[in-house]
Amino acid sequence: MKFGVDLGRCNPSLWLDVARQADALGYESLWLPEHLVFPALLAESPAPGQAHGRVDPTVPTYDPFVMLAALAAATSRIRLGTNVYNIGLRHPFVTARAVCTLDHVSHGRFTLGIGAGWLEAEWRAVGLDFATRGARIDEIIEICRAVWSEPVVGHDGAFFRFEPVCFEPKPVQSPLPIHVGGDSRVAMRRAVTRGEGWIGMLQTPESFARAVQAIGVLCETHDRDPASIERTALVPRPAAADIDEWHRAGATRLIVAPWARSRDALDGLARFVDVAGSLT
Repeated sequence: MKFGVDLGRCNPSLWLDVARQADALGYESLWLPEHLVFPALLAESPAPGQAHGRVDPTVPTYDPFVMLAALAAATSRIRLGTNVYNIGLRHPFVTARAVCTLDHVSHGRFTLGIGAGWLEAEWRAVGLDFATRGARIDEIIEICRAVWSEPVVGHDGAFFRFEPVCFEPKPVQSPLPIHVGGDSRVAMRRAVTRGEGWIGMLQTPESFARAVQAIGVLCETHDRDPASIERTALVPRPAAADIDEWHRAGATRLIVAPWARSRDALDGLARFVDVAGSLT
């Protein structure tokens, strides 16, 4: 089991200290949530049954690549990830360049966690059709993968068209890992067909175990080894027994935030080492 740290549950003024502490203690990764913009009048998720709850639209939100680059410079070992980046809202060149730059700055320590997004108003704000987000995201992933690996890339798709272009340098990692966040079967299929990992967003151990079984079936369909897919759950403050339960459910990583208040984050990270038994 790997253990990541959920920076989104901590005051940003402490992110640098939390990153250094997590790096020193042996945590595997740091994860930063992302939104491009919030509408001023923000209701609950428009997706039926999705308990995202209410989000304060004035909450401070930062560019994840700039912030993670700063944390990369302050750490030496710990991996960095987005949890999750709304990749569909940007042109693929913008994402590909930012991701590649961060991968170089961090010396190959970056994992791109992506999501389709749950907030329709965020898509409307940038003039994009929420209903086409899945197909748009698949095409963006295809383009990013291509420019990260091929010397010359041209594309003629449903959402993007461009003449052959060059893109240098390539990322340090090959392939650069993409983890797909989301609890829908579509997200799981995208993880199997286009990613290196899956991130369950709103899960219990029981629902996570069912999702892992579904991923296994999808792997059979798409001729993929299930062991090649990392499986991550968001579990803020697990007890030792909870860790065992998530392990049995098929999780290979827990993203934790073992504190109740931001001011207790550093002590919470240290205490959780005893709860986990070992971080390696």
